[in-house]
Amino acid sequence: MSDHLDRRGFIKLAGIGAASMALTESEVLGAKTLNGSQAAPAGQSEESWPPGASQKRLDMIAYAHIDAVWLWPWTEAMSVVLSTFRSALDRMKSNPDFVFTESSAQFYKWVADSDPEMIQEIKQRVEEGRWNLVGGWWVEPDVNMPNGESLARHGLLGQRVFRNLFGRQAKVGFNPDSFGHTGTLPQILKLQELEDYVFMRPMEHAMHLPSDVFWWEAPDGTRALTYRIPISYNDSGALGVRVREVTALREPVKEMMVFYGAGDHGGGATDENIRSIGKIMATPGAPKLVYSTPEKYFAAIRAMKDVELPVIRGSLEHHAVGCYTAVAQVKKDNRTTEMAVTTAEKLASLGSVVWNARYPSSELQAAWEKVLFQQFHDSLAGSARPEHYVTSRHAYGYAQEVANQTIFLSLEKLAWQIPTEDPQSDYLVVFNPHAWNTELGVEYDLNWRPEVPSELTDEQGNRVAHQWGQGSTITGDRHALVFQAPLPAFGYRQFRIRKASTEGAVPSAVKASEEILENDHLRVTFSKEGTIGVFDKDAGQELFEGPTAGARAVVLNDPSDTWSHHVYSYTDDIGAFTRTDLRVLEGGPLRGCVQVRSHYGGSTLETNWLLYAGSRTLEARCTLDWHEHMKMLKLSFPVRVQEPRSTYELAFGHIELKTDGAENPGQRWIDLTGKRAGRDYGLAVINNAKYGYSVLNNDMRVSIARGAVYAHDLGTKLKPDGTYIWQDQGIQTFRMWLVPHAGSWQAAGIPRLTEEYTAPVPVLYQGIHPGSKPQSGSFLSVDVKNVVVTALKKAEEGDDLILRCYETDGRPTTATLRLGFVNREWTGKFRPLEIKTLSIPVSGEAIREVNLLEKSVS
Repeated sequence: MSDHLDRRGFIKLAGIGAASMALTESEVLGAKTLNGSQAAPAGQSEESWPPGASQKRLDMIAYAHIDAVWLWPWTEAMSVVLSTFRSALDRMKSNPDFVFTESSAQFYKWVADSDPEMIQEIKQRVEEGRWNLVGGWWVEPDVNMPNGESLARHGLLGQRVFRNLFGRQAKVGFNPDSFGHTGTLPQILKLQELEDYVFMRPMEHAMHLPSDVFWWEAPDGTRALTYRIPISYNDSGALGVRVREVTALREPVKEMMVFYGAGDHGGGATDENIRSIGKIMATPGAPKLVYSTPEKYFAAIRAMKDVELPVIRGSLEHHAVGCYTAVAQVKKDNRTTEMAVTTAEKLASLGSVVWNARYPSSELQAAWEKVLFQQFHDSLAGSARPEHYVTSRHAYGYAQEVANQTIFLSLEKLAWQIPTEDPQSDYLVVFNPHAWNTELGVEYDLNWRPEVPSELTDEQGNRVAHQWGQGSTITGDRHALVFQAPLPAFGYRQFRIRKASTEGAVPSAVKASEEILENDHLRVTFSKEGTIGVFDKDAGQELFEGPTAGARAVVLNDPSDTWSHHVYSYTDDIGAFTRTDLRVLEGGPLRGCVQVRSHYGGSTLETNWLLYAGSRTLEARCTLDWHEHMKMLKLSFPVRVQEPRSTYELAFGHIELKTDGAENPGQRWIDLTGKRAGRDYGLAVINNAKYGYSVLNNDMRVSIARGAVYAHDLGTKLKPDGTYIWQDQGIQTFRMWLVPHAGSWQAAGIPRLTEEYTAPVPVLYQGIHPGSKPQSGSFLSVDVKNVVVTALKKAEEGDDLILRCYETDGRPTTATLRLGFVNREWTGKFRPLEIKTLSIPVSGEAIREVNLLEKSVS
């Protein structure tokens, strides 16, 4: 998606009208370009060049940006890819110096499927050095919202396509149009054998950098040589102005890249591009222009001596901050599908070794390809046309169905071997996909009449607290069995439900009424406005600034476009949802549930607050029916602390950011920790569907919904009487855990809790049958709390299993993995936030450390 208006600074949305968001054509044409350079003044000849220009060298990069989806469907993009690639090949025949650069494995796969002969032509040009394969990823995705495992798979599957088709890999990471770039990316790139990186957004107005060429350093210390494209990656006309602008930049190196070619809807280099390059080459005093590639450019920079480049740490933000929230459904589909597919791989990998289950390699790869394609930046960002999100739901649905089939076919293979001998009992097998012992919440509808006393036990006869609730259907005697399942690390346990031998009410350890929801640790109160208060009994203090100031559903004015171009923060509070109803849905003995209904304008919000006995987490299950336009909804949590610090989860890591109200992207959790009586205290919010957050001082907010028009760029003014398709209208659901904690978020184990809350919990009902397997088992564990296993899968080549893990807390550590499924152990040292991938032979050979491409590392 191009942004021809991207030359203006940020604004804060505070009482600004929609009309003031649009720039006039004269403002656009008169705007200065980056770093203060301008087009040649009127009357100055394009043939004249400033002193010193001839000492500069500009690598001319022919590139065709192709949006795999945006204002058109993917089917149209596929045709554009074919015609653009054909055009580039034809130009190489007519111009022996011309070279071309293109990314995205999916594009080459389309060409290979439609025109194998064209792929052979491209392969020849690749071997000649005239066609530069860049990116190495499946597509050019959003780089803030995919989780770490998705970013790993982009490189794994993308580089594999390049190797299979061309016998070589990309060396340069390449995401020029992605809207932001997570701060952990340099390590991920390095582990995908991508030493260098090219991007364009955020541009100078959104993020000042001391240089457009710099070292980008990840928290673990890994660096990538990085280049920010000045001005634009698109230019289909004469290049004299563009060359002049880049020549005028003050950079630590005298060699820069200039990208050219028609883009967004493809096209590539034009006749006018080529003529103007030849004209500049022949002009005395002009900079030296060479047809080149990003790969050649970075090699030249690395070879330079006595050049000191700045080092940049952290994420590269902020561009198009509205995209972290636009089209809520695609956000939720992405997160839930990522977690489902990785859980499926874990269970199938283990099952293939331990209980002879099938590992569906081709189906799982197809599922990943669907997920990765939907992460294309204009898709996951919510900036594509509305029809695309029907396609997207189908694609994610396909991947989720593959995951579900994989999980339950594998689990059934195991459960059938676990004996169930009492026909008067019901049996469930529950699987824990995490490498530590834990309790996971189980809700499963069974045929049971709640008035009949029941007893739930594990395989050793230990009683497990439970309760019955309303099932999802009201026909028959289906009721929801609710319990916290104590489970062994990366293993399973069988649970048995039967009629209790003795009657008698079980005392409740949780209280639920229209005033309070309370257990031994937390007391939750409900205001008439619809907000809540939380008194932390262990800390002896209120969690929020006011007695009932938490979870306020704040409505803000949001006149920005789909992307929220040039917006830094949303600060114009114009109202809030107010309570219309409250009722107690569950009263124990295991958990209580109070439902709060509220409304604003034409919208309603229904929140079920759940509190388990003995728990320090408060859950919110929310159903929003949204019917607002040009407004934003945020949930506000003003934590009662001094000196607040905000931390956001990133892909394979986290980042601490200023509490200045900026709209920031994050993964599944955000934390606000500060001081109380000189000691750390804080609140973490974990969720299953949201990516946009902000923190202003001690007010932590989660962005829930917007009401923008689909694919509305700020250059197009909306008409008061216009008919438009508005985003996020109707019902959406999401879940959150509120986790108050004394001490740091690391001490509270937030990364582990996040895995437990967002990964599916496989539960399988058993029939009555004999079996030889034990009724519980554990197959993998890690001995430290700050290392999380994110993947267990079959290797792309060979029979090894691939295990991936990373350090979560930002501190050096040594961890031991006990690999019970192969009767082995592995111990390794981790740098802060270091990712490690292991190749585990199932036949007894040595365990190898490999990179994200599953190649051995020294």
